[in-house]
Amino acid sequence: MREFAGKTAVVTGGASGVGRALCDLFAAQGMNVVVSDINRAALDSYVEELCARGCKAIGVVTDVTKQESVNNLAERAFATFSNVHILCNNAGISLKEREQRVWTEPDNDWQWVYAVHVTGVVNGLRAFIPRMIENGEEGHVVNTSSGNGGLTSLNSSPVYASSKAAVTSLTEVLHYHFLMDNLKLKASVLFPGPHLVNTNLLNSARERPDEFTSADSVIPDAVDMEQLAKVVGKIQLTKPAEVAAYTLEGIRNDKFWIMADSESQDARVKERCESILKRSNPTVPVF
Repeated sequence: MREFAGKTAVVTGGASGVGRALCDLFAAQGMNVVVSDINRAALDSYVEELCARGCKAIGVVTDVTKQESVNNLAERAFATFSNVHILCNNAGISLKEREQRVWTEPDNDWQWVYAVHVTGVVNGLRAFIPRMIENGEEGHVVNTSSGNGGLTSLNSSPVYASSKAAVTSLTEVLHYHFLMDNLKLKASVLFPGPHLVNTNLLNSARERPDEFTSADSVIPDAVDMEQLAKVVGKIQLTKPAEVAAYTLEGIRNDKFWIMADSESQDARVKERCESILKRSNPTVPVF
């Protein structure tokens, strides 16, 4: 997709972090922007700001874990702007799971993370792709994965990493299906980075819905990425705007793998691929 002006982008998780940066950049390209988020206060405030800048934008409160809610998002988007050309399934959450083992993670942790990261993406594909195909225009679907799980897995986040691995696999199959049906749609998988992205993702678990909360759910300490970087030390931060910039270029150049240049990440991916090809046992990663 080379031209963006006058076209429409939908971004879930769009009121903060990478999602907000994507909306900012799409709006700057002259696109209509549909901002989706579960946090009504943050959503309303941000959309008001976009409109004050002269951007054509609407906000739709959406729970991506519910197909009906995502269907409503699609209805609002198509009814307002006739078509959707870029769909970013970007909503994401995080848990405090560093001290957990796979076999000790509470059931509700698995249910919530997979509902947002995996089912949330599937709900977006179901709600939007048939209408995008029917309208017959070029389009692009970007699913947000993570280098953690989507490429290689950290030992400190079993639920998060495994859910993001699923997003990568799902997006590869989506890409194949677009090719098999000779559609005008493209698919990409986004890996925000190359360093820790400066968002409020660490605090998402403090607002988890009651249906995914139980007595053994761990409530994380209130901390942002800058604080984490200072505590751990030697951690660099990537700005959400940097991620948005290379995402736009990835869409512009029809790239499936959208990620920043990173020698350290490339080395980890190479090590993993060599382990698979050699049938050698993986070792605990050191970061």
